[in-house]
Amino acid sequence: MTDSPVTLITGGSSGIGAAAARQLLKLGHRVAVTARGEERLRRFAEEVGQPAALLTITGDAADPAAVRAAVAATVERFGRLDHAVANAGFSTHDTLADGDPAGWREMVLTNVLGPALLVQAALPELTRSRGRIVLVGSVAGFINSPGNLYGVTKWAVRGLAENTRLMVTDSGVGVTLIAPGRVETAFWDQREGGTPATSLLTEDQVASSIVWALGQPQGVDVNTVIVRPIGQER
Repeated sequence: MTDSPVTLITGGSSGIGAAAARQLLKLGHRVAVTARGEERLRRFAEEVGQPAALLTITGDAADPAAVRAAVAATVERFGRLDHAVANAGFSTHDTLADGDPAGWREMVLTNVLGPALLVQAALPELTRSRGRIVLVGSVAGFINSPGNLYGVTKWAVRGLAENTRLMVTDSGVGVTLIAPGRVETAFWDQREGGTPATSLLTEDQVASSIVWALGQPQGVDVNTVIVRPIGQER
């Protein structure tokens, strides 16, 4: 167990992040997950049996001090860091024409600043372990939608992934952008009309792509993975 890989996942108490954490724990990995909600973290830990291989950390993925503290806590607990997964994110489900700028600010900070902070905080440890960074983007970062600011944040994540890859190319650190299509998660809860009546991926299916990317052989750098449910056209 002391030699097993260590992964830090932001937004890991629910949804895709929690699904990835479950899969990694079942593979014998050690996992740290962050989330803003302490109660949600507690429920997740109870759900998976509160294993010694799990560390839960309360903190905001868009707070520089909280992100640095999460990396430090992970290394203090497990002695190393092999993988960092920037998963925290959300959508305000509105448009530039009718949206609330107050909500946009939090979304942009979480979706764009958050992954950048994780890259900065985790990179020294990942360089030591020759580890991997996974950024969870979206198909919305490859297509345009009318007035969709959430999509703009995911275009930014796509750019961040490539800029990070270019920055770390001599360090032995791998960088992968996982860009899911429509996924059946709580993402849709605040959307007018709810979950789309169309083909959807499950949280576990997207998580499997994250785990696959983390499990690539040393020296292999898979950079962009777009994952759509069969039947999703755009």
